[in-house]
Amino acid sequence: SGREERGGKEFPKCGIDLLFDFQATFLQCLAKHVPNIYSAEMDPLLEKQEEMVQAAILYPLERYLFGEDPDTFLEKLQQSETSQLCGKVFKGGETTYSCRDCAVDPTCVLCMDCFQNSIHKNHRYKMHSSTGGGFCDCGDTEAWKAGPVCTKHEPGASGSPKENSECQLNEEVMEHSRRVFPSVIKYMVDMLIWEEEKELPPELTIREKVDSYYCVLFNDEHHSYDHVIYSLQRALGCELGEAQLHTTAIDKEGRRAVKAGRYASCQEAKEEIKRHSENVSQRPLHVEVLHADVMAHQKFALRLGSWLNKLMSYSRDFRQIFCQVCLKEETGSGKPCSISKLMLWDAKLHKGARKVLHELIFSSFFMEMEYKKHFAVEFVKYYKALQKEYISDDHDRVLSVTALSVQMFTVPTLARHLIEEQSVITTITETLLEVLPEYLDKNDKFNFQGYSLDKLNRVYAVIYDLRYVLISKPTVWTDRLRERFLEGFVSFLRILTCMQGMEEIKRQIGQHIEVDPDWEAAIAIQMQLKNILLMFQEWCACDEELLLRAYKECHKSVMRCSTNSSRLREKTAFHLCGHTLESRPYRVSLDPVSIHLPLSRTLAGLHVRLSKTGRISRLHEFVSPEEFQVDLLVEYPLRCLVLVAQVAAEMWRRNGLSLISQVFYYQDVKCREEMYDKDIIMLQIGASLMDPNHFLLLILQRYELADAFRRIKPTKDQELIKQCNVLIEEMLQILIYVVGERYVPGVSNVTKEDVIMREIIHLLCIEPMAHSAITKSLPENKINPVTGLRTFKDVKPGVSGHGVYELKDECLKEFNMFFYHYTKTQHSKAEHTQKKRRKQENRDEALPPPPPPDFCPAFSNVVRLLNCDVMMHILRTILQRAVELETHLWTEAMIQMVLHLLSLGLLEEKQQLQKSPEEEVTFDFYHKASTLNAVNILMLLEKLKRIPQLEAQKDMINWILQMFDTVKRMREKSSLTTVAATSVSEATKGDESTQDKEKAERKRKAEAARLHRQKIMAQMSALQRNFIETHKLLYENTLEAQGKEDAIMEEESMSSIDYSRIALGPKRGPSVVEKEVLTCILCQEEQEVKLESAAMVLSACVQKSTALTQNRSRILELSGDTLDPLFMHPDLPCGTHTGSCGHVMHAACWQKYFEAMQLNFRQRLHVEQIFDLENGEYLCPLCKSLCNTVIPIVPLQAQKINSEDAEAVAQILSLARWLEIILVRISGYSVKNAKGEKQNAPAFVNKGLGSSALEFNSILSFGVQSSAKYSSSIKEMLILFATTIYRVGLKVAPNEADYRIPMMTWSTCAFTIQCIENLLETEGKPLFGSLQNRQHSGLKALVQFAAAQRTTSPQVLIQKHLIRLLGVLLPNFKMEDTPSLLEVDMFHVLVGTVLSFPSLYWEDAVDLQPSSISSAYNHLYLFHLTTLAHITQIVISSAKESPTARSHDNSEEACSAQSFCREVCQYTSGCFSQDIPGWLVWDCVKKGIMPYLRCAALFFHYLLGVSPPEELQQVSEEGQFKALCSYLSLPTNLFLLFQEYWDTVNPLLQRWCADPVVLSCLKGKSIAIRYPRKRNSLIELPEDYSCLLNQASQFRCPRSSDDEQKHPVLCLFCGAMLCSQNTCCQELVNGEELGACTSHALQCGAGVCMFLKIRECKVVLIEGKTRGCLYPAPYLDEYGETDPGLKRGNPLHLCRERYRKLHLLWQQHCIIEEIARSQETNQIFFGFNWQLL
Repeated sequence: SGREERGGKEFPKCGIDLLFDFQATFLQCLAKHVPNIYSAEMDPLLEKQEEMVQAAILYPLERYLFGEDPDTFLEKLQQSETSQLCGKVFKGGETTYSCRDCAVDPTCVLCMDCFQNSIHKNHRYKMHSSTGGGFCDCGDTEAWKAGPVCTKHEPGASGSPKENSECQLNEEVMEHSRRVFPSVIKYMVDMLIWEEEKELPPELTIREKVDSYYCVLFNDEHHSYDHVIYSLQRALGCELGEAQLHTTAIDKEGRRAVKAGRYASCQEAKEEIKRHSENVSQRPLHVEVLHADVMAHQKFALRLGSWLNKLMSYSRDFRQIFCQVCLKEETGSGKPCSISKLMLWDAKLHKGARKVLHELIFSSFFMEMEYKKHFAVEFVKYYKALQKEYISDDHDRVLSVTALSVQMFTVPTLARHLIEEQSVITTITETLLEVLPEYLDKNDKFNFQGYSLDKLNRVYAVIYDLRYVLISKPTVWTDRLRERFLEGFVSFLRILTCMQGMEEIKRQIGQHIEVDPDWEAAIAIQMQLKNILLMFQEWCACDEELLLRAYKECHKSVMRCSTNSSRLREKTAFHLCGHTLESRPYRVSLDPVSIHLPLSRTLAGLHVRLSKTGRISRLHEFVSPEEFQVDLLVEYPLRCLVLVAQVAAEMWRRNGLSLISQVFYYQDVKCREEMYDKDIIMLQIGASLMDPNHFLLLILQRYELADAFRRIKPTKDQELIKQCNVLIEEMLQILIYVVGERYVPGVSNVTKEDVIMREIIHLLCIEPMAHSAITKSLPENKINPVTGLRTFKDVKPGVSGHGVYELKDECLKEFNMFFYHYTKTQHSKAEHTQKKRRKQENRDEALPPPPPPDFCPAFSNVVRLLNCDVMMHILRTILQRAVELETHLWTEAMIQMVLHLLSLGLLEEKQQLQKSPEEEVTFDFYHKASTLNAVNILMLLEKLKRIPQLEAQKDMINWILQMFDTVKRMREKSSLTTVAATSVSEATKGDESTQDKEKAERKRKAEAARLHRQKIMAQMSALQRNFIETHKLLYENTLEAQGKEDAIMEEESMSSIDYSRIALGPKRGPSVVEKEVLTCILCQEEQEVKLESAAMVLSACVQKSTALTQNRSRILELSGDTLDPLFMHPDLPCGTHTGSCGHVMHAACWQKYFEAMQLNFRQRLHVEQIFDLENGEYLCPLCKSLCNTVIPIVPLQAQKINSEDAEAVAQILSLARWLEIILVRISGYSVKNAKGEKQNAPAFVNKGLGSSALEFNSILSFGVQSSAKYSSSIKEMLILFATTIYRVGLKVAPNEADYRIPMMTWSTCAFTIQCIENLLETEGKPLFGSLQNRQHSGLKALVQFAAAQRTTSPQVLIQKHLIRLLGVLLPNFKMEDTPSLLEVDMFHVLVGTVLSFPSLYWEDAVDLQPSSISSAYNHLYLFHLTTLAHITQIVISSAKESPTARSHDNSEEACSAQSFCREVCQYTSGCFSQDIPGWLVWDCVKKGIMPYLRCAALFFHYLLGVSPPEELQQVSEEGQFKALCSYLSLPTNLFLLFQEYWDTVNPLLQRWCADPVVLSCLKGKSIAIRYPRKRNSLIELPEDYSCLLNQASQFRCPRSSDDEQKHPVLCLFCGAMLCSQNTCCQELVNGEELGACTSHALQCGAGVCMFLKIRECKVVLIEGKTRGCLYPAPYLDEYGETDPGLKRGNPLHLCRERYRKLHLLWQQHCIIEEIARSQETNQIFFGFNWQLL
């Protein structure tokens, strides 16, 4: 073959000539072929190019490399090789899985296939969408604690014996690959980093240069799609389509030739493009002019890259040789090796090249541990250069080679190697220092004013790398590791030094700050560093020696910062209570202060860890006490806390929002661990090492409260007094925290688990919370809180809400009102909740602190704060002010805190006394509090009890007094005799009894007050409810009683039938009509509904619907210009549904409201409206449902039947007679219309028509009455509503005179009834009495409207329609277009005939309509005829089942069925088999006809107002059938109908059966619909969400060949999987671009549809082209919560209840309403282009 030959020419067959120069031959071959193959760059023929490449270059190359035919060689290889590593590289959007139980760190992930085949499937896994560029860790033993390999990658899994699993390549192939790889790699590297635009390297230039160039446009992330398209259109003058193609290609590949030609013309195009794309804020696009050959070789270099990539997967040897070649440096040149060259050039490569390159690295280096290490070393070697390139580049992180760091730094052994050998920590921190210097100010502190967000985000990547390196702590420390780590730590401290005290602020006095400074960057960096700070501290804590040395270094840095900045002022003295403090003057309110103190906080962290390990005893060896200077350490954190207090006191409000935001984050869960918490610890360190009195004096001074606690007369300025009070509260709070907050491992002996438990308990004390809310309120790197949650009650998830956790009662004793992580609101909420709870349990409302755990030895001195002189002074001063009622000087909150501090002191003393004998306890809180001076605290408390303002604190005061008593007794127990003790206890008992009485009295009062409150609340809520209900209830008061009385009066013949419950025929019961007085929701005026008065209307929404369709694959007509809607196909493919929200307005009020809305809209043109006013849409003024029309409320006309007349008529009017009369009347009309006679023409028709002397007017002889007269406004509304139905249902322009309007009216009436029947059936509710108000009033209005609409159309038209409808039932006047019996839905025919029948009574001169008796018969016979036709339909189409196991019963029904079948068989000339047993036929008929009977009952009930039998108001199968038959005047054995009317029906049946469609169906040529129709439901979804993700991952878009990740969505109506939000699947519908979902919705749901976005786990509801909304998916995690966007990634399971809710949303036709509601609430969604979904 030619291939062979060429192969032979270029590269010799192996082994012939080992000396030949491969490289030269290879390059020669390329120079010859490449430019020819890639010649047409503008519109390349990809398949052809690929073919040529294979034939001319790759095939010979492989031939040479393998030494035999490539295909056979690869087959051999494939059988032998399986690598243990999976190595799949993730694309953006792919689902990855991690395992919470087994992953070593959160970056370890599995791909879908490996996960499905691994043990982690049953663990607590986590799902995520990949950002792209990751790598599946299956098979990596360092990534998993257990189950590192899935069943697919287990060694020996592929069935080959283990020894053979790594088949060695033979020497010859190895030899060749050592030759081929260097040349190929060198060529690739050279071409990819080639910078000459016009020339090629000499060895590739063979022919003389042609003047053929390309103008090439490169991708960047600054310009938007539209901007590029616009620039191209302007610069090249090309079409929009072409420009779009170019742009898509540029975005995907990274570059694209947009013009070919001579150098000059390309150069010109380049300048044009640059000119058009440049504007004030943007750089021009990157454009180059490349020579055609350069372009060709660069393309081919990438093709070789993917070829190598494929080779790598074949064999381990190939990988190793490749890596060796790549790492080999050119000797003596000092240039980097090939792979490093490519890495360093990475930022200059275009997107497509980077992708190829990164995949190559993944498939070679990362699949071999040994070479991964080498690669990592190279990577770290050039780390700084790479990161700097990345920071100045503008492509996404995923496309940068620096994104590979996560693959190396997170491997524990590799990270350790890099730290020891390459000092990677130092490298990373130095890189940070080198990329951030532009943000340093003159004091070498950072200042991020005017920062660029994009650039900082790139800097975070470096910070992340540091985090990756520190992710797993080393277990074994070597000296070298220690040194290198410490070196890195010190280098990291340099960064912290630049942050210590950065962005200082001064308080604005007088004038508000003009521009809020940028604060986000500093806080963001703080957040990024939070985890790293914690990791560094953890690493240090692993090793005793290291911890002490790190502490020393950190202390040195803090000291350096502190001494620099405390601009040495002279110390001043401050005296109080006989103690003196000397300190340097500083005031937070005047001097600069900063909230950023990472150094001090790191020191606090290390100090706590020292205390925890007990190594603090050796601290003096490293930091001498003289150097320690604890007052300096405390100073800065204290300033920070004072700043927070002053912000709370509103002293800084002129500093604007930026400060408030900083303070918020300082205490927020995202930052507090390394900010606020550490500052509290630092104060505790200070309190443990300083003299308590001095410490408190320092605090008083920094809080600027020195004067407040001296006997100085305060100012009169209210503002200042208020500030002072807030500051005192804040200070007391900090004191409570310093003494009482001990839940930090190292401050006291608690574990991390205890800490988390306490956090969760305090969160749940506020209110029950959902799992996600709890996790959000905990710092993220804490262990999974579920461990803690097991101790709480789990409340089962509701349907719409989510599962919440409640606190168990035994945990309540842990509640500490002053918990230091409470915000102000949380604090008051928790206090309120707990007090309420105690009140309900009839206990006192005291909330004392729980006994705190003991301090560690290092912190044991902190408690001395409580009993020192200054503290006593503070407490006494505040209590005294309260007793003396200096109201402006104290607040209740202050008293609460003082009481809390007292409780803490007493608890501490009590705990100490319990532990050790009394003499040894030096903590004398009780003594100090009860004796000092004349004003002792005990007396003050007794007085406080009597102050009315402190009523709420009374219980707490009592508790403290009891505590004093207890401690006193414990102190005295050892010295006093028991006698004294008993007398004391009796005395206290006496006290207690009076106390108890007091308490009981108080409780009684409180209880009475509570009941009173409850009563009032109940009344209020009842009133609110009533207000809403009254509007609905106006319909409800059906005066059934009145109906019954009428019935009793009429019952003269005492027959057993209860007349009032029959709707059809001579025995029809009376209509129950009550006076309807409705209130208009707009003007609130009442009005009775009457025919002659002004119209009242119901707001309503008409929409097309496919909710009942039996055939989703049927193509729907999008525009209804040619449709004839008279007959509905039995598939019910698409109907028009009318729903109402049940709110009533005057027609005039509604018109005013609607016009006002239009006017309002015209004035505000720029606001996007949710609704489309052009199409008559508006929101219901009361409930904000979306409506697009109004239904006029037409009153029901009461009709009574005189039973004697009825019986008289019954004698004459049989079905046959009735049919004849109709036929005469109809043919009379047709003659009349044909002749076009004058008005006064004789009304006799020639006798030749009927056999008997029936005449044209016979029909009138059974009773007529004059037609109802409607007021003009009702008429106007009838026309308006009918036109809307026509417009929406057919999607055509409104036309009031169109002949299809009446048809659409009947159709929507029938379809809406079918929908409601279907809904009641699916929900298992009874037919009557269970409709919601809105459904009931809407249906009632709709049926009455449909009956009245006839009067607004020409009667001739109605007659025409009636004749066509009757054509189905009475085939003897068949029109040419009458459909077959099997092609119409009988219920639609019934509604149409019943409503159009009165048109036969029409006379020119008088407006007549049938009287009650006439209409009773008309209804009866029409209904019987359609029922007969329907039974025939059912028998023909559905009675084909093979007999199920049921005994043959020969009931009467079965016999009649049998005989009926015989007839049918005869008429169909044997096509219908008569062997089907009778009981089976009866069974089919009975089941199949139920929906039709139920619909008919609803229809006649709402048309005539006759009350239905009781049995229809409950659910029961058997009773229901009987009741329906009696209500509708049918025999329970339906076949008796045929027997009763046999003579008349026989010819009809014959004609029905002889229809060709029927025959073809019976012969099995065509398929007819089966009855009963299947009830539609949403598709079955899998129980476990990962199954759906699996399906989505296998989804390939039918229209695009590339392997880009799509957004698969699932249609919940039909189960189709679509490719959404992607240009590949957009369709042109009527000239508009529509996305896949939107165009699918037009077919599947007539524009309304429900999709599940699989990757985002959200349901999307869409309607039409412009509207949609998101809805939570029906999947819940184990905590009963949904997870939109898979943010949490917990395993999800289907919640049936929620799915049912979605089903109801669809079946109740509320999707549109839901969309409108959600769009009204979240108007942010307007940016979304729904039509491209």
